[in-house]
Amino acid sequence: MAETRTIFAQRGAAWKLAAAGLLLIPALVLALIVALIVPMFGAGSPAMAASNSGRTPILMELFTSEGCSSCPPVDNWVARIDAAQPVAGAEIIVLSEHVDYWDHDGWKDPFSSEAITDRQKAYVHNLGLSDVYTPQIIVDGDAELKPADAQQTAQGLQRAAGAPTIPVRIDSVAVGAGSPAVLTGRIEADGGAQKKNADVFVAVALDKTLTDVLAGENDGKKLENIAVVKEMVKVGKLEKGKSFDQPFSVKLWPDADPANLRVVAFVQESGPGKVLGAGMTKEIARGQ
Repeated sequence: MAETRTIFAQRGAAWKLAAAGLLLIPALVLALIVALIVPMFGAGSPAMAASNSGRTPILMELFTSEGCSSCPPVDNWVARIDAAQPVAGAEIIVLSEHVDYWDHDGWKDPFSSEAITDRQKAYVHNLGLSDVYTPQIIVDGDAELKPADAQQTAQGLQRAAGAPTIPVRIDSVAVGAGSPAVLTGRIEADGGAQKKNADVFVAVALDKTLTDVLAGENDGKKLENIAVVKEMVKVGKLEKGKSFDQPFSVKLWPDADPANLRVVAFVQESGPGKVLGAGMTKEIARGQ
């Protein structure tokens, strides 16, 4: 890990330059981007319903950090996308994934993870992108989204909304009363039409977070985030031509509040590759 941090430190200036354009986007422009997306989609096009909501899921992964001054405007933009759901007939499922390579710049992000950094690096390699940076958005595991470009964003989401997906359902999600608490549930996915095996993941995320940043590039700011990933685990494998129907369990952290969680399940080709289907729920029962 020491070697990795050294590499990130050497490339820090390059990442800041890559993200500098996003830093210049004020809240008003971000609001206009959302406003542009809605009419561009119109009534939307029908697609195979593939999540608990009955709408076509689009998995939007935001790689971000509380230590990056370019990130808060895009964090807020993603939160508005999550709330507005501007794509007719689709459900945009957001995951905010906090990387750890900003932790050496004065502020250690409490949600950062080396595993998330590795996930981002794998995407960059597999998609042939130039480098990792924050904020960076990957949609459905196979495309980069650029919020500063409203037309590119709208077109990217429209393509994702029209892509075929497989149904993914999450049922019977509950948090037990033990210490540490364990989140349990059941995932169903239909792989009857799939010609390749795929991995099944569960991500447990904090629905909302609020952090007073005390150092680093965002020193003095109060940062709000949504869908902040705390745990992401592979819970099984969807075999080609078969269905997946299995229980899962994820050990939670101390003081986890079921009222502030969202659970996302998704099926993804190995790599990480293309996301074939996803589902999300905030309906979490409390165990006895």
